[in-house]
Amino acid sequence: MNKHFHLQQDKQGLAWLTFDSPDKAANVLTEEALEEFDTQLVAIAQTHPKGLVIQSGKEKGFIAGADVKAFSRIDSPGQAEQLILRVHDIFRRLEALSFPTVALIHGFCLGGGLELALACRYRIASTDPVTRLGFPEVRLGIFPGFGGSLRSIRLLGHMPAMELMLSGRNLVAKQAQRIGLVDHALPRRQLKNAARQLIHEAAPRKPPRLWHRLPGSAPLRPLAAALLRRQVRKQVREEHYPAPYTLIDHWRRNAGNAAGMYASEARRVPELLTGSTAQNLIRLFLLQDRLKSQAMDSDFHASHVHVIGGGVMGGDIAAWCVLRGLRVSLQDRGPEQLGRAIKRAHVLFQRKLRDRYRIQDAMDRLMPDHQGKGLNKADVVIEAIFEDLDAKQSLFADIEPRMKPDAILASNTSSIPLQQLAGVLANPRRLVGLHFFNPVAKMPLVEIVTTEDTPDELAASAGSFIRQIGKLPLPVRSHPGFLVNRVLMPYLMEAVILLNEGVPGVDIDRAARDFGMPMGPVELADTVGLDICLSVAEKLSGLLPGKVPENLRRLVEQKKLGRKSGQGFYAWHDNKPRKDKSVADRETLEQYKDRMIMRLINESVACLREGIVADADSLDAGIVFGTGFAPFRGGPLHHVQEEDPDKFFSKLQKLEYTYGERFAPDAGWDKLLTKP
Repeated sequence: MNKHFHLQQDKQGLAWLTFDSPDKAANVLTEEALEEFDTQLVAIAQTHPKGLVIQSGKEKGFIAGADVKAFSRIDSPGQAEQLILRVHDIFRRLEALSFPTVALIHGFCLGGGLELALACRYRIASTDPVTRLGFPEVRLGIFPGFGGSLRSIRLLGHMPAMELMLSGRNLVAKQAQRIGLVDHALPRRQLKNAARQLIHEAAPRKPPRLWHRLPGSAPLRPLAAALLRRQVRKQVREEHYPAPYTLIDHWRRNAGNAAGMYASEARRVPELLTGSTAQNLIRLFLLQDRLKSQAMDSDFHASHVHVIGGGVMGGDIAAWCVLRGLRVSLQDRGPEQLGRAIKRAHVLFQRKLRDRYRIQDAMDRLMPDHQGKGLNKADVVIEAIFEDLDAKQSLFADIEPRMKPDAILASNTSSIPLQQLAGVLANPRRLVGLHFFNPVAKMPLVEIVTTEDTPDELAASAGSFIRQIGKLPLPVRSHPGFLVNRVLMPYLMEAVILLNEGVPGVDIDRAARDFGMPMGPVELADTVGLDICLSVAEKLSGLLPGKVPENLRRLVEQKKLGRKSGQGFYAWHDNKPRKDKSVADRETLEQYKDRMIMRLINESVACLREGIVADADSLDAGIVFGTGFAPFRGGPLHHVQEEDPDKFFSKLQKLEYTYGERFAPDAGWDKLLTKP
């Protein structure tokens, strides 16, 4: 019985194979699905159709890729190698069919799904915005292993294919057509007729252009590989993320030799897959799916969002909601503040949409509204004014009577407990926290802040809204700083203390980046805004050990607020900090790193003990997706467990002895330490 694939043959003699796995939102290349696919290919070959069209029965996806859950269960490189060799056989069977084959792509076609499509003779993609094609494997710590590294190079040429695999970026249909990844990019209604025409014409494939083939020649390949390594080194370090470097080496050694490429895939990908980096990145991928699934218990759907506060955060929240298809009214005290927010939104739309009609449509859905006329029509109202309790309470008292009774009322507060904010409301149980992170367009996480009195339906609706706008909802308990700021602030404050001791900012930032942080804490503080850092630090001062550093307070008093003022810990020019070169030795950098990271980890242990989040996995997901904490380490608590909790505890004790109470191990370590 066919469970995943359904075959039909039409009057023109074409075979239509539909991939539609039951009870799943997306098609995934599980081992069961692959074996069934192979069986279908054997049967189809025996009927000798005029052509084969492979399509999806899912509304928004072709094939999401390989079965990532199965990757996490692989015990050894040998087990992974057997899987890859089997898929090689299946996709070669597809490639060797004597009649034309077409992949009909609507929705996401990623990773193994794209590798399957590349084994077809032709590819047609819909121009619908949901269609995306790409190789995200490097984000999982591996590279395409189902023949994709060979077939993409054969189709696109060496450098375009390598850039696509190394970047992990997704392409829309028109972009894919421009580089030759698909033969046609058409409206969805035209896909089937285009497939029939392609099969009827059976046009031969054109090779890539000469300048795309030349870098793969034996004399030029080492030079091209060195150039690629130099480009990758600007983004990630080999000791942290080996996959892109291994892909370059795989290509340098084997390009031009099909058998060598297949054999190298089957050997090198399993080595990566079973390494700690890939396993930790796969873990985070699954945690991301877990956060997404938490929002599936509600059918809440917003059409209109009203954002109050046209500053950077409020304006960017409004622009993001528009980008995700909603109508948004943006309120502030006057047209001048709104004008800046609208201008910034237009820049975002230009960068993301790249189509003047879609850009104009987005601008039409973003309504400046300094009088607040959109308030009574909104399904979601988000307060995003400055972080002041009295100002927020005054605003809530004013707007509550004018809102729709069933609308979500949310605050983007970054540190004030909901219980305090809701005290002025007639119905305090209707307030929920939606804490976005800056920059909104890049940070995937939103904290869903609730109290013991928050109705389950409201929390579920808030999570559903966050998924609707393409973000990851993390449920957190209302407590000063919630999770992310609570954990991040001791890390940042230790960096400021190091600055106060005379340590150069470049050395502090380098120590953090050596650990794997995407940005150093000094640059991060300047980017967030020193006034915001000071505000959050003061609100958490009663909770966290140690005083707020005076050098931070002094800079804020001098209006040196970081990037937005042009001067903070660094001087800023064209939105970039001016830095000298770090000359500190590795042992010294290790000491700086320990002081900062151990405070972050210790606060993570405290948050777990206090129940700020449901469990350790939620905490790890929140800190990685909310702060950028070294993803290849799998999260702070996972990093502790993977390395050795006793070693970290001992390190904290030594730091406490040297530097004082701010390093005192939290009581939560008792549950993490190895019992005698």
